[in-house]
Amino acid sequence: MKRFGASLRQTCVVVKLSRSVYLYRSQARDATALTLRIKEIAATRVHYGYRRVHVMLRREGWKDNHKRVYRLYRTEGLSLQHKRPKRNKSARLRQTKHLVRALTVVDAYTRECLAIEVSQSLKGEDVVQTLERITGQRGWPGTIKADNGSEFISKAMDRWAYENSVELDFSRPGKPTDNAKIESFNGRLREECLNAHWFLSLDDAKCKIEAWRRYYNEVRPHTALDWLAPAEFARRCGLQPATAVSKELEISTSERY
Repeated sequence: MKRFGASLRQTCVVVKLSRSVYLYRSQARDATALTLRIKEIAATRVHYGYRRVHVMLRREGWKDNHKRVYRLYRTEGLSLQHKRPKRNKSARLRQTKHLVRALTVVDAYTRECLAIEVSQSLKGEDVVQTLERITGQRGWPGTIKADNGSEFISKAMDRWAYENSVELDFSRPGKPTDNAKIESFNGRLREECLNAHWFLSLDDAKCKIEAWRRYYNEVRPHTALDWLAPAEFARRCGLQPATAVSKELEISTSERY
């Protein structure tokens, strides 16, 4: 146009370009702030994919849809991390090896984690004591689903269930899918907490695991609850998370050296 003094229409005809394409100016909003926030969430919650990142952004007031979040998420080279984070080998060698066992109790309806009892060993009496504390605050379930661990098939557990009219439903040996909800929860516990922290002592392990349990109940989006946190889902269903329990609980144990 400058060299030959041609009009825009004539030039577009020669180069076979639409005038609307030539005159188009992008109206895209500046994504700098959103990108920084996505990177911050992904850095602190390394096991969150773009869907959970989008849920966290919506809670903070961002109006962007999941497609824009996904595009920025991928542009920054972010991805869901399943692998265990690398730890300092010298620190691992200095640390005394102790087994940490965790008794996990989950409400089968609201998916709330009602308790994580941490110890180096767990017996039937420990399970009974934990259940007594839970039922004293929230009431009695109709059924408790458990695996065939020695602490669950113990005489103490059997007597407690009989005296309180609670049915014990044991999974079939070698069939973890019978207790799919608690097994899924244990996977999240191991991936996001047990494998992500050094535990300097048993008390330190209890403190960090309890902090994660509260985060899981109050903040972490749950896919099966339409991306609500378990406590929020309970409130929307008319239940009070601190005082109500559904008819079915699931219990299991998880461990880490």
